Amino acid sequence: MTLLNVALVEQQLSSFQDPYLLKDIVSTQLVKSVQVDGMKVEVSLQLGYPLVGGKADYIAGLCSHIKEGLTTSGVENPEAVEISVQISSRIQTHRAQKSLASIKGIKNIIAVASGKGGVGKSTTAVNIALALKHEGASVGILDADIYGPSVPAMLGVDVETRPVPVGEKHFSPIEALGLQSISMGYFIDLNTPVVWRGPKVSGALQQLLSQTVWSELDYLIIDMPPGTGDIQLTLAQTIPVTGAVIVTTPQDIALLDAKKGIEMFRKVDVPVLGVVENMSLHTCSQCGHSEAIFGEKGGQRLAEEYDVSLLGSLPLAMQVREQTDQGLPTVEADPTGPITERYLQIAKRMAGVLSLQDKNNVIPSIKILND
Repeated sequence: MTLLNVALVEQQLSSFQDPYLLKDIVSTQLVKSVQVDGMKVEVSLQLGYPLVGGKADYIAGLCSHIKEGLTTSGVENPEAVEISVQISSRIQTHRAQKSLASIKGIKNIIAVASGKGGVGKSTTAVNIALALKHEGASVGILDADIYGPSVPAMLGVDVETRPVPVGEKHFSPIEALGLQSISMGYFIDLNTPVVWRGPKVSGALQQLLSQTVWSELDYLIIDMPPGTGDIQLTLAQTIPVTGAVIVTTPQDIALLDAKKGIEMFRKVDVPVLGVVENMSLHTCSQCGHSEAIFGEKGGQRLAEEYDVSLLGSLPLAMQVREQTDQGLPTVEADPTGPITERYLQIAKRMAGVLSLQDKNNVIPSIKILND
């Protein structure tokens, strides 16, 4: 019989796949320590993404995997082995395109974009932000759609709410549903149209981003305006974005425009973290019949073509629209529901993919002093 030892445990860890990184936990350097004391095993992991809701399942899966591996390795009395797993999360700052300097108070900026309007991008962005918050991260959301800001209404913010000035040039974000948020919608009347040319819109967005006093965010989700024109390209070139998510529907026309979005981010050296396929399936509320009315597996084909992750698929559901219209998005309105579970999986998968990107390792300046 084989005696229990650290090497045997590490061997089992090297074959356990993280459910969100889809890679083993040893090569991704998640394992911080392994200790064996008689028949007791203690494993410590540090994840690069937030994890609260799925932690128990993660631990149970890892313990089961270790025990099964020890059994097949011929360890004496494997049933008596006591396994303890500790999981913590550390969200780090990742490299932005062209090594643009990060913004004070923000570790990572993630752009949620679409090649065209009407695919549910804003709804997806808000629910992803809320899902990250539910998993324990500090999250903000910036509504970059200057012409048609919708985030304030989605977060249920009163139309009279205005940001509080901080000094002469800055202002505080609006706190809503546990998120820090900013939007042009907080500065204009509900029915006032924004009639500006592209450069002015880009300038307004830069001001919203840089003049907001963000409070130590792990992630800032930017709800990008639809399309891939001059404004979007300018934003992608000047804002330090650490990753992008493309939202599409399965239909061919939407996929053509989504491809342009991926190409745009690649041109400016922004890593595409993955694709979210929205409105993938509709289930009739009367008869229960499900049908892919916009086509099937379009998001999967897009992800495979560009070698990026399919972060998840979301159904076309009336409750999502109703809850968002009421200012209480699905993740908040139905925190244990099946659609919320999909948003949570998408958010963790997205954050997991980002955690594998290059870190922003800033080399400190060296001062030589003559004493």
